[in-house]
Amino acid sequence: MAPHCDTMDGPVISACKKALKTGHVYYVLPFVPKKAEDELTQAFNKTIKARKLGHDAAEVADIWFFETAVRLHREGEGASYTGLKPAGLDWGPVVPRAEKDIEKGDPTETIEFLKSIVEEEVRKKFDKAMSTKNYDLSDTDAAREYTEAMLHFVLSSHHLYKYIISSGEH
Repeated sequence: MAPHCDTMDGPVISACKKALKTGHVYYVLPFVPKKAEDELTQAFNKTIKARKLGHDAAEVADIWFFETAVRLHREGEGASYTGLKPAGLDWGPVVPRAEKDIEKGDPTETIEFLKSIVEEEVRKKFDKAMSTKNYDLSDTDAAREYTEAMLHFVLSSHHLYKYIISSGEH
């Protein structure tokens, strides 16, 4: 998955910065599971106090708060925390489109992009399966090549479908 929630310009840290600027932890709480609210709130309150001790203390406290928020967010996803990533990483072609569509209130650009990618990739897998389908029965290597291509087409289609209809966990 493209980096996003653990980057310095991702949505978790953007929410952290807004929370620190306004003094309201509520901007960040939606990014962590309910069971992590107390830990995040305590980290926020300590960060607010530490920020009053000078520039260096504020800088250290802010980074610690960002790390805590991202760690708790990742734990909520069932993923391990691997540290903060720098801003400006390539998030791929979908994330910027999807975020822009959220801002516009219209998903059309993301939908059209995904439809074209899904069609292109499914056709490639299908074409590979079809190009290997008519093999000599005594050629086990060719039979394996077809079987692998056919299963790749069928199973990747199935997994894509299951992911799309999933409950929305990311």
